Amino acid sequence: MLIFSENITPRLRYIIHFFSQEISDEEWRISSDAEEFITSHKPKINYSNHHLNGNCLHIVPHTILFENIIVEQNIQCTKNNGLTIFFRNESETGFDIFAAGFYLLSRYEEYLPFTPDKHGRFPYQNSLAYREGFLKKPLINYWLQQFKNQILSKYPDFTFKEKKFQFLPTYDIDMAWSYRHKGFWRNSANVVLDLLTLRFWEVAHRLKVLAGMQKDPFDVFDWLDELHEIGKLNPLYFFLVAERVSKFDKNISPKNPAMKRVIEQHSREYSIGLHPSYRSNEDEKVLISEKGILSEIAKEDVQSSRQHYLKMNLPETYRRLLSAGIRKDFTMGYAGSNGFRASVASSFIWYDLKNEIETDLLIIPFCFMEATSVFYKKDTPEQAFAEMKQLYNEVKTVNGMFSTIWHNNSLADEGIFKGWKDAYDSLIVYHTSCSHVGHHK
Repeated sequence: MLIFSENITPRLRYIIHFFSQEISDEEWRISSDAEEFITSHKPKINYSNHHLNGNCLHIVPHTILFENIIVEQNIQCTKNNGLTIFFRNESETGFDIFAAGFYLLSRYEEYLPFTPDKHGRFPYQNSLAYREGFLKKPLINYWLQQFKNQILSKYPDFTFKEKKFQFLPTYDIDMAWSYRHKGFWRNSANVVLDLLTLRFWEVAHRLKVLAGMQKDPFDVFDWLDELHEIGKLNPLYFFLVAERVSKFDKNISPKNPAMKRVIEQHSREYSIGLHPSYRSNEDEKVLISEKGILSEIAKEDVQSSRQHYLKMNLPETYRRLLSAGIRKDFTMGYAGSNGFRASVASSFIWYDLKNEIETDLLIIPFCFMEATSVFYKKDTPEQAFAEMKQLYNEVKTVNGMFSTIWHNNSLADEGIFKGWKDAYDSLIVYHTSCSHVGHHK
């Protein structure tokens, strides 16, 4: 595919690269040579305000891809062929799909002034996707489906990349055990607290687990192994290895031999990543230290991460990750609402909007986190399962990547998490029935 543009900018190169990677087996080329474009016999797109001779798809450009500033954009959403669009114009596509795609993928709106939530995060309520009602849709993937049809109407012999639906389950291991391996003083303090609050059943439970009479409720790793085997799934585990316990970082010490064994075992069997501590957001040295700790235990250079509490600010967080040697990040999603934060169910390269550069950081977005359903939406497990199915089907429709976040403690099937283990089991059953990979018993 040959693209004509009078002005070739980093923003334009970035979004054309994403489009070509998503729907084509070859890199699309951009040229500012009108004569070359007109005489070329290749499939081609005229991305300019001029009508050029020859059979080509014409997309009238919005100005955003030719700017190098970050300013509030005048966005009016309308419907086109049943899908929400913006930057509507006289393009054959009905709107500037390149500019709209760039706005959503770059997270342009997150660089504009906003009031952060209590953890310093961009609130989902501020997003265009939430305000316009498409947060639960991987809109860019739907646009790409229509775009392929528009290309075929011009070039019936054009071949597209075959994309397959993927289910990527991921887990944040904030605390590998509820009672075990916490040490005498942490357990003693918790027993005293439980006695003072008359939680006698909690004391009895803790003592039985510590005596070896019951399994620790957070230790669901064997059960997850069976689940992955049934669903033919390749999960990712993110480990919190903060060296100092704090209000938001309550993990088992990475120096603990049992914790080391869990990390070593999972690194042998699965892909693992770093769950950078809450504190690491304020101190890059802490981030680098934690990456080193996990890499040393796993005996591999860990290059994947997901922020604890999904604590992320653009561009600072991603720049810190790159500086620390992280090359894949799985934080792209909201804590307060499930859905598609970047309006896409595909991985994509992060574009540093302030430096105007395509980086080396690959972003793998998720669309469902059980903690969102439990703590923010106050859903029942049944309501959450219905939402999981809805999001699963949306992604399957566009052959995208359906990525979820669960925490091992939410699968303990007790307290506020009673019933959530069954909800997750039901999702795997649903997946196996959809993909015909077997049946869960």
